[in-house]
Amino acid sequence: MPPTTTIPGGAGVGTESIRNAATLGSGASEGGVFGDTEVGRSTYDSESAADCERRRNLGHKYRAPLLDDPRGIAVPFRYALVVDREGLKVLDVTDLAQPKAVGQARVPLEDARNIYVARTYAYVSAGKQGLAIVNVEKPAAPKLDQFFNAKGELNDVNDLKLGMVAGSAFAFVADGKNGLRVLQIVSPWDDPAHFSGFSPRPMPKLIATARTRGPALSVSKGIDRDRAVDESGNQLAVFGRRGARPLNRTESEALYLRSGKLYAVADQPQPAPRAEARVPLES
Repeated sequence: MPPTTTIPGGAGVGTESIRNAATLGSGASEGGVFGDTEVGRSTYDSESAADCERRRNLGHKYRAPLLDDPRGIAVPFRYALVVDREGLKVLDVTDLAQPKAVGQARVPLEDARNIYVARTYAYVSAGKQGLAIVNVEKPAAPKLDQFFNAKGELNDVNDLKLGMVAGSAFAFVADGKNGLRVLQIVSPWDDPAHFSGFSPRPMPKLIATARTRGPALSVSKGIDRDRAVDESGNQLAVFGRRGARPLNRTESEALYLRSGKLYAVADQPQPAPRAEARVPLES
């Protein structure tokens, strides 16, 4: 087996490259799968073996110029954010069987190797460029927010995963020949006026380095805790409860499709909301 360095919290750094794939749904029998192929990004519905084989060939549809050597993928809701030889690109996967390129939704990057999305930011492992942080609040219009390389110290970034401790977020970075890096991404002291927001702007700092026996190529994701709380003990989220499972494809699509078509609501009610009927109280 290749040498592997394990760090507290369930994250590990290995020296064997892992082809990245993202799965929609709860397993092989439901949902859909995106996978890397030698010719491009393939997408297929995993409800049957026949469909798998048929839809896998969709990868041929997305040969150059759309996808050129895809290396990583993240699927936040209806969009697939893919990094390839040219940088970050976006596919609309509302219909899993018919992924579509989203206009000019691209962020050119010289050496993109993988991608991880947290809240409204995508963290791209950008190889010799370090870490590229992209604002994906509007996935159809991604914008490069910043590069971070700790004054040139991060120069072989292959992968990263984020985690949170108390009120601070950290990134565990597989920085190739340099080993494991730990970055502080956000903390209450960086921007106290805006830190309480849903997605504060990342302000990365290199805070630790651990040398590995071989090049650090990947970082595993730790198991999410049962619940998350803020520093005052207020519950923020609940996930991973016993007996729970992810939504399957049918359940997920019910959130945004009606009769196979996307539906949405306007920011402003149309028509104006009706006044609530007042029921006289009995004396």
